[in-house]
Amino acid sequence: MITFIFSLCLLIAGYFVYGKFTEKIFGIKTNRQTPAFTKRDDVDYIPMKSWKIFMIQFLNIAGLGPVFGAIMGAKFGVSSYLWIVFGSLFAGAVHDYMSGMMSLRMDGASLPEIQGKYLGNGVKQLMRVFMVVLMILVGVVFVIGPAGLLAGLTSGCLPAQFWIYIIIIYYLLATLLPIDKIIGRIYPVFGFCILVMAVGILVSIFVYHPALPEIWQGLGNKHPQAETNPVFPMMFVSIACGAISGFHATQSPLMARCMTNEKQGRPIFYGAMIAEGIVALIWAAAASYFFFDTAEGKSIFETGTNASVVVDSIARHWMGTTGAVLVILGVIFAPITTGDTAFRSARLIIADFLNLDQKPISKRLLIAVPLFVVAIIVLLYSLYDANGFETIWRYFAWSNQTLSVFTLWTVTVYLSLKKKPYIITLIPALFMTMVCSAFVFVQKEGFLGLDPTLAYVLSGIITMASLIGFIIWKKNEPSKTTS
Repeated sequence: MITFIFSLCLLIAGYFVYGKFTEKIFGIKTNRQTPAFTKRDDVDYIPMKSWKIFMIQFLNIAGLGPVFGAIMGAKFGVSSYLWIVFGSLFAGAVHDYMSGMMSLRMDGASLPEIQGKYLGNGVKQLMRVFMVVLMILVGVVFVIGPAGLLAGLTSGCLPAQFWIYIIIIYYLLATLLPIDKIIGRIYPVFGFCILVMAVGILVSIFVYHPALPEIWQGLGNKHPQAETNPVFPMMFVSIACGAISGFHATQSPLMARCMTNEKQGRPIFYGAMIAEGIVALIWAAAASYFFFDTAEGKSIFETGTNASVVVDSIARHWMGTTGAVLVILGVIFAPITTGDTAFRSARLIIADFLNLDQKPISKRLLIAVPLFVVAIIVLLYSLYDANGFETIWRYFAWSNQTLSVFTLWTVTVYLSLKKKPYIITLIPALFMTMVCSAFVFVQKEGFLGLDPTLAYVLSGIITMASLIGFIIWKKNEPSKTTS
């Protein structure tokens, strides 16, 4: 348990130390007027209170990632703690903060517009398509799980199909209506539920004082299928939202359009990521106790054990029936409050591309209707194909982390052009480049499935080529702000 407590303290201390350092590198201007005022339209650009923006950002980026991802990542052993801590502090939170503040400086610009400015028009066009596809995948994967859980809570009286329709209708309303009408009102309540859920598990850890795995017991791969699931890169993709996630940068512009001062950036962007890291660490610790034999030093996860079963087991064992219901409700709210803003982000990305004013409801409908038609088609595929959902999830996980690579490289170029210490994003950019390329080569289902040694060599070559390309660009660094 010492490793867990130390990891928790590192995350909290890191917010105040490294978060402040990151803020200093960016260089905030507290007297600069934000787009919430300069571009106010009372639909997407609306001044909001700081605490409310934080809760919305936290729910936007959290979803099931810091719960399910952390639980499945715990299969790999205590090394999952290290990735959550160091990934959150030095990669995820920096990624979220920098991309969010860049959007704030660019009048709330969507992520493709930011990437296009610093990586070129070709990247902008690619990322527009890539991100809309990712947003649709997020919406789909975060509707099926909650619908199934709601069907279970109603004992099957209301089937999953019914709840899918209800969630889709809610998603459409949240995508179309002004951000303060639905999202701004219910997110604080949902956020409270999710935080209570995490605090409840944390208190249970200290009350029951379980024998958690310690770092001195070794960092070896404890996965029950270790031969096909090497720690690198599989763990770094399994634990995404609890460490670093490209999806976060697509959500930050939503909040950049509501902030009233640049000093809000650290608690909203950096702080929300650290809060998510804490939630992920708590669930990873709980899962490692229930599914890790400390005496034998090995994982006892059953093959095929899914994360929802683990959540239910932990909640019922430690918190009783009432506590378990509260936890399940939190697990339901989390993905729903990520799916709705995913579709909202997709609408804004498309609007930026088409240069469509989003104040008239007719213009919002013009984008939202075709968007939801495509999403429903993908949803039907995932429901009626035996392996549809698993296939969509794998591509979602990889595309999510790949997006973080593009964002980290964008921030690195930005910092370089501003003559600031770009090393804070260059190292994470290189690391995540290798993770994502290695995953393509190693993963068998839906990807190449090569021998791990060959995969590592090829991903190393790609990463080195990226570094060389950056060095060459840096040597001939242009004075303008595009490359």
